[in-house]
Amino acid sequence: MTAATIRILLLTLFASAAAFAQAPVSVFVDDFTWTELAGQIRSGKTTVIVPIGGTEQNGPHMALGKHNVRVKALAEKIARSLGNAVVAPVIAYVPEGSINPPTAHMRFSGTITVPDATFESVLEYAARSFKLHGFRDIVFLGDHGGYQKDESAVAARLNREWAATPIRAHAIVEYYDATQKAYVEALRRAGYRDDEIGTHAGLADTSLALAVDPRLVRADLLKSPARPDRGDGVYGDPRRASAELGQLGVDAIVRETVDAIRKASLRR
Repeated sequence: MTAATIRILLLTLFASAAAFAQAPVSVFVDDFTWTELAGQIRSGKTTVIVPIGGTEQNGPHMALGKHNVRVKALAEKIARSLGNAVVAPVIAYVPEGSINPPTAHMRFSGTITVPDATFESVLEYAARSFKLHGFRDIVFLGDHGGYQKDESAVAARLNREWAATPIRAHAIVEYYDATQKAYVEALRRAGYRDDEIGTHAGLADTSLALAVDPRLVRADLLKSPARPDRGDGVYGDPRRASAELGQLGVDAIVRETVDAIRKASLRR
């Protein structure tokens, strides 16, 4: 082994050791050790975002985990924009309808549901855990419309209990509202019809998934004509969906959510 080869090996070893020694450049709680996270809190990262997804049907062309992937990616962008926030693990088990008889998305294979009370208990104890560890603002971000009321109910109960403290829970409904209002308005201005934009797995929903992670979408299944009566879980027409259109949604959601969190954190 030559001296030059030895030098290269030593430099590689030193670089690897340095990489392991550094704290992760991340906003995800999962990526930190407990001591690293405690240091982040002490340094001022006292907002924690609790991203809430769901495991449900999204038509034949989109993966069951759409909400989970989407809310994690958007929560990261929101946390980085805020500058003082980290992101908790995604909650993937949420109310999706009844089992007997099956209702709503439970009529389709792969959807997972839990009772509202169970879901609210998970949110409550996640918030209590983060309060214990020193977070001051605990933010619920829900990617699905069906449980927005549960988020608000949990935040209200905790804030009544915590009224004498500086700690607050926030149900930021503006996050979901942006997908239904600002994003839809942007698509309308771009010339798309409401029946095309849709309410579930249509152009808006599919475009947002393409912008966040194109692996969620089966592009070959977007070519067949849309048929609202076929009972496949699609409400809208995804055929003209694109990542470019989805970016309109990403921008609106991040912008409006960051603004809402900043305003909420000022109210004590």
